[in-house]
Amino acid sequence: MAQHQSFTREHPDERRQSLVEATARCLARHGVAGTSVRAICAEAGVSPGLLRHYFAGVTDAIAQAYRWTGGRVEQALADAVAAAGEEPRARLLAYLSASFRPRIADPALLATWLAFWSMTPVNDGIGQLHQQIYGQFRTGIEELILAVNPAMGDARLPAIALTALIDGLWLELSLGKAPFTPDEAEGLVEKWLDALL
Repeated sequence: MAQHQSFTREHPDERRQSLVEATARCLARHGVAGTSVRAICAEAGVSPGLLRHYFAGVTDAIAQAYRWTGGRVEQALADAVAAAGEEPRARLLAYLSASFRPRIADPALLATWLAFWSMTPVNDGIGQLHQQIYGQFRTGIEELILAVNPAMGDARLPAIALTALIDGLWLELSLGKAPFTPDEAEGLVEKWLDALL
């Protein structure tokens, strides 16, 4: 008697998530130009028709990958703050320096992020999503700054300055062979922070 091979079907949410993650990997590997329905589905190990079942098209899949990637970064930042304890300055420094540690300072994440950035000025939907993700990041910095120095009142410009500094240092570290260490990057951020506050 022949035995039937048993297999399990992925839950629809798991299939959708695997396509989101495959999209992020495609963007990291091939950039926007090389991220197609076929490439994403090949990366996910599914038939090309499946992407259109879950997404309106490649741009929609990229937008969902941006949301997912932003969520991963947000979680890494939240974890760093939680591990820092209750002291406001330590929490702020943890939020700022988390970008220099492996969960965020990662070449694959950088490659994916650069693909998102390249779409920001040319695609309104991705541009709006970029504003939302960066707005949440800056709001996090603002809230933590005001916890350190409530008298400041408006922390918008210091948060913008710190975001620009962090992005630059993060880019250098993620590219590899940066002329500074993560600890030195953290020291620079701490000096800027003290000057801004």
